[in-house]
Amino acid sequence: MKDNERQIRARKKWLQVYQELGSVSKAALRCGVARSTLHRWIQRYNEEGESGLSDKSKRPKTLSNSKVTPEIEALILDLRNKRKWGAQRISIHLLRKKIKVSSMTVWRVLSKNNVKPIVKRRKKSDYKRYNKDIPGERVQLDVTKIKNGAYQFTAIDDCTRMKCIRIYPNKKVENTIHFLGEIIDTFQFPIQRIQTDWGTEFFNYDFQYELHEHFIKFRPIKPKTPHLNGKVERTQQTDKVEFWSLFDLSDESLDLEFLAIDWQNFYNKKRPHSSLNGKTPWQKLKSVEHLIPIQPDVTKQFWESGEEVWPRNYEYLKRFKKSKT
Repeated sequence: MKDNERQIRARKKWLQVYQELGSVSKAALRCGVARSTLHRWIQRYNEEGESGLSDKSKRPKTLSNSKVTPEIEALILDLRNKRKWGAQRISIHLLRKKIKVSSMTVWRVLSKNNVKPIVKRRKKSDYKRYNKDIPGERVQLDVTKIKNGAYQFTAIDDCTRMKCIRIYPNKKVENTIHFLGEIIDTFQFPIQRIQTDWGTEFFNYDFQYELHEHFIKFRPIKPKTPHLNGKVERTQQTDKVEFWSLFDLSDESLDLEFLAIDWQNFYNKKRPHSSLNGKTPWQKLKSVEHLIPIQPDVTKQFWESGEEVWPRNYEYLKRFKKSKT
């Protein structure tokens, strides 16, 4: 008798014992299997019948090197030649086109065609990187110019890398306030702190009053220290390289807002993130959502911190900021 047939017979026996006893725990104990294992086979049997008791194929779903068609291989080489992207960025771009090819497979294709690796020269940095542990604990904000009359407002959660982006015609405070509402709707978890640079679109009374309405603390970085807002700076660079570079931005018919939201959704739910060990921001959020505080606790901490509205004066701010966290 083949191994698969023996396994099917054993699983049928487990189901019989379960039907006799009417308890997953008792049946699992009698059969000497884990409750989760027995529960899985019961569910498979209920959904698929006897055929569900067979083992599923363990063949990987990711497109293997042997399945890379000449068309896909040509696309990989074309992207490398034109965009100078590495294997991971090429893999992500193909995923947006619904072509699932791992970065390792892309690397093999490049190696097979004797494509030289990209040499990256990084500047030595003494800056210490940090990551917050709780979603919403700190959200970084920034604005970058996409083209004349189009500014991308960007927010990124320090913990999960969940991102919100919107396009506005200018950097006026009304747009900053509107963007705050978009952030809250997108993240859907309590935001404790907003971190920005000293741009006037952020550092003004109206925006700070709006933050207070939502019990959010305002935490501007030290002037001329953009590295302290490094996560939002880097993600905006990613947007330009991986997304906006694909379009002719002089085309007035482009719906930049629609494109930005589409890219945001892909970034949050489908794009693997190297700093998250290959997880998407959405997967990271799901893995730590049990740590998210409830809004009443966040509100209480806000009132206890004695938040003030700050003038755009660093020397003044420095005297009070030491007691704020």
